[in-house]
Amino acid sequence: MGRLSCLANDPFTDSHYMGRNSQVAKQAREATVEFLCHIHRGTHEVEHSSAISTVLNDDHTTIVTTEVDTEDIDIMGFDPGMKPYKDHLEYRSRKYKEQKVLIEKYEGTLEEFAQGYSRFGFNKEGDAIVYREWAPPAQEAQLIGDFNGWDGSNHKMEKDQFGVWAIKIPDTGGNPTIPHGSKVKFRFKHGNGVWVDRIPAWIKYSTVDPAKFAAAYDGVYWDPVPSDRYVFKYPRPPKPKSPRIYEAHVGMSSSEPRINSYREFADDVLPRIRANNYNTVQLMAVMEHSYYGSFGYHVTNFFAVSSRSGTPEDLKYLIDKAHSLGLWVLMDMVHSHASNNVTDGLNGFDVGQSAQESYFHTGDRGYHKLWDSRLFNYANWEVLRFLLSNLRWWLDEFMFDGFRFDGVTSILYHHHGIERAFTGNYDEYFSGATDVDAVVYLMLANSLIHNILPDAIVIAEDVSGMPGLGRTVSEGGIGFDYRLAMAIPDKWIDYLKNMKDEEWSMKEITTCLTNRRYTEKCISYAESHDQSIVGDKTIAFSLMDKEMYLGMSCLSEASPTVERGIALHKMIHFITMALGGDGYLNFMGNEFGHPEWIDFPREGNGWSYEKCRRQWNLVDADHLRYKFMNEFDRAMNLLDDKFSFLASTKQIVSSASEEDKVIVFERGDLVFVFNFHSVNTYDGYKVGCDLPGKYRVALDSDAWAFGGHGRVAHDVDHFTSPEGIPGVPETNFNNRPNSFKVLSPARTCVVYYRVEEGIEDSDDGELTGASEIVAAVAQQELLEESGDALEDVGPSKKEEEVVNKGEEDVEMGEDASDD
Repeated sequence: MGRLSCLANDPFTDSHYMGRNSQVAKQAREATVEFLCHIHRGTHEVEHSSAISTVLNDDHTTIVTTEVDTEDIDIMGFDPGMKPYKDHLEYRSRKYKEQKVLIEKYEGTLEEFAQGYSRFGFNKEGDAIVYREWAPPAQEAQLIGDFNGWDGSNHKMEKDQFGVWAIKIPDTGGNPTIPHGSKVKFRFKHGNGVWVDRIPAWIKYSTVDPAKFAAAYDGVYWDPVPSDRYVFKYPRPPKPKSPRIYEAHVGMSSSEPRINSYREFADDVLPRIRANNYNTVQLMAVMEHSYYGSFGYHVTNFFAVSSRSGTPEDLKYLIDKAHSLGLWVLMDMVHSHASNNVTDGLNGFDVGQSAQESYFHTGDRGYHKLWDSRLFNYANWEVLRFLLSNLRWWLDEFMFDGFRFDGVTSILYHHHGIERAFTGNYDEYFSGATDVDAVVYLMLANSLIHNILPDAIVIAEDVSGMPGLGRTVSEGGIGFDYRLAMAIPDKWIDYLKNMKDEEWSMKEITTCLTNRRYTEKCISYAESHDQSIVGDKTIAFSLMDKEMYLGMSCLSEASPTVERGIALHKMIHFITMALGGDGYLNFMGNEFGHPEWIDFPREGNGWSYEKCRRQWNLVDADHLRYKFMNEFDRAMNLLDDKFSFLASTKQIVSSASEEDKVIVFERGDLVFVFNFHSVNTYDGYKVGCDLPGKYRVALDSDAWAFGGHGRVAHDVDHFTSPEGIPGVPETNFNNRPNSFKVLSPARTCVVYYRVEEGIEDSDDGELTGASEIVAAVAQQELLEESGDALEDVGPSKKEEEVVNKGEEDVEMGEDASDD
């Protein structure tokens, strides 16, 4: 038994952050809470009160404070602009430490706290199944399901003083009374006397009757016998120096108009990803979501895999297969909100109770008006247990290697970024608009993830640019490893939709690509799933539009539109990768210029799967130009494999000529030359570089293998000349101490690498001379590494009837002019 109290007169109380009346915020308030805590060590249970960490005050929860030392906030040393906000940074850091101390005091460790799934939900304990559910507002509760004919009168649950309902169901005849794979639900009566049936919050599998239209999901008791459990065979591969991420949606990865399975994706799509030299797969829509068209972002069951694509064991097979191919696997993690569904979602546990007894905030604060979804109360002890345990579940049970956190902007601010245009003013980040409880949750989450898996990759989707988001928690940061560079695709969309080629600004492009916070890493991308969904266009479709229906055959000469489209598609993706961040992301199919948008089955399209798939036949057909974009994608990934330029902190833009429409920069020791001019080819074009010596072509977008015209000779040695006075940059050429001259054709990008002295021409490494061999080298290496796994990867020449049909085989749907 003990007593905790809030600090009085704290200038940074949560009521201050809520923007409430300043008179109220200044009032000295001490709130106390009585709690009972039975702490047992070893195998004994730890019980607690949900009120340990929260105090209700005008329907607003506040984390109870304890005495914790606050050290200097190291991130202010990286960014002096943060110093005026020292009080705010110290406040949130103190709140994090206080919450962590409370967890350690009453739960053992943060890692133990995050094993809630071993206590809540269904767990085998000796010769019985024990089911526990946190539902404080329930007046009575029962467990119902197939096992008792959906009659819970003989399976009534008991409630403890902390709002946790429990029931122990002994085995029958040596077998579990609840059979594996049988349906179950939690039935409870709330204050108005109404009984409701809900899927257990911690359910590990959930299914729907496909024969019933708009049927509600059912929870499924998942506990296969050992012989039916998937056992991981391969360890996690080494962490990539820089993530080259292939964003994928398993369900829509089939070439057929249907939902694909985890095992089919593993066997058919993973080899493609590996063949294109990606080192990381990011899986969307893994957690169960009753509405397929939500892209997986309206989660209903947080611990359950999406049953549309298979079982938990099938997903484990996919991840193990990825690890066998040397691929890391990230999961799209949705902790920013929950589905508004009542009958089959977590929202069904909210029956009008106060915030400290609910997963969600009450009133407007608990509802996202644009997403039509519920918002978590991150200050609540049981919400922290639920969400942190969710992270550990996916890491431990499924061997994921990290996460991409969705909707971080919504988490960070009380306004959720709605109708806000962030300007970079620090007042936007460190003010009453910041939800400190949510910031504390993210700090706890990142600490937990990296404690369990130190090498984990954790990425934040944040449009606001919150300073310190990508710095460690120990420094006072929020702890993410990377943030998504979300301004980049918007810039390309703007250029493609609203500007003529000659209006493109080289300085604007380079500024956008390099505009990221010092010491905080970014994942760059030209387009993700966001730019591919219905109502928008992929970059390829924006560039070539309806000509993609008739003009992609190699059997006839490319039109000017297709020529321009393929050339700029390669350049846009490559400069985004090379200059835009410390890692790179591509959405499934965009590597070969997949046409059209994605449209999930819905009433508006007659519930069709026609555009909810990937047309792999387009890239596999040897007579279609899609293969050129795919080969270049493969080659640019191989370039990073060989030279690790994404991991290099050396990034220098030496020229961004508006007149020439040429951008020259160095990344690592590579020299990149991008000529965006629509017609001008420059012979003897002078480019600056750092190191003297001999340079050769490493990658050339104009090579024949990539659908170009082969105008750049790959057997030419480029020798440098010194520029100006050594050590005096202003006397150098574009502030570079050396230079060499190149041929730069219009709408091409060429990369040059420095040949080490003493290495014979025939032993320059695998990226020598002609860049036509780049893709072949990649394919050969992968064949050696993966053997038969990649037998069927690459352009197919088996289907002669497809080739003979020419353009007629390109399945494209309605005319693009209708967009």
